[in-house]
Amino acid sequence: QVQLVESGGGLVQPGGSLRLSCAASGFSFSNYVMSWYRQAPGTLRELVATITSTGGSTDYADSVKGRITISRDNARNTVYLQMNSLRAEDAALYYCHAQQVETRRAYWGQGTRVTVSS
Repeated sequence: QVQLVESGGGLVQPGGSLRLSCAASGFSFSNYVMSWYRQAPGTLRELVATITSTGGSTDYADSVKGRITISRDNARNTVYLQMNSLRAEDAALYYCHAQQVETRRAYWGQGTRVTVSS
């Protein structure tokens, strides 16, 4: 059974930091491109960051560049999102996404909520 389980969300003050984790199981994690998306109420889901299967390349939305870092540990089947200097506009439900390039098979997690408020 495929599972993507996000954790690490919560309430943080503006300027604070959070580290999200996504633990994967049930598929060959090291063969999948991993991404984090987010969706705030009333908005479309947007891509935040992507990392290739080997971790050798990453890409970020312009709005988070310099503040957010995606990484992965293929030995632990886990992808991370380190978020620093958080802003009110970063508040959203953050989703983990896995996709295999060749087959385009894709999976979603259930999301973890990030709230940024003083």
